[in-house]
Amino acid sequence: MANLKSSKKDVRRTERRRERNSRAKAALRTVAKNFLKAIKAGKKDESKVILSQFSSLVDKAAKKNLLHKKKADRSKSRFTLKLANLK
Repeated sequence: MANLKSSKKDVRRTERRRERNSRAKAALRTVAKNFLKAIKAGKKDESKVILSQFSSLVDKAAKKNLLHKKKADRSKSRFTLKLANLK
């Protein structure tokens, strides 16, 4: 356990950040799952809407260093390809 006042503050701050980051990552995973379900069901219009939401969330996560920028680009690219291959 932290002894110094500043160390206790760091612990509180870290906990708040961890909570915020986990909520943001959970939202990303949820949107990704919804996109994959829509693709599997063959709903192209719904998939386009969800893909734009996903792209926005991924870009914001990369901007805040929740995800690496290249991972964000790669996941957007892969999801876009899935949408393009949908018949």
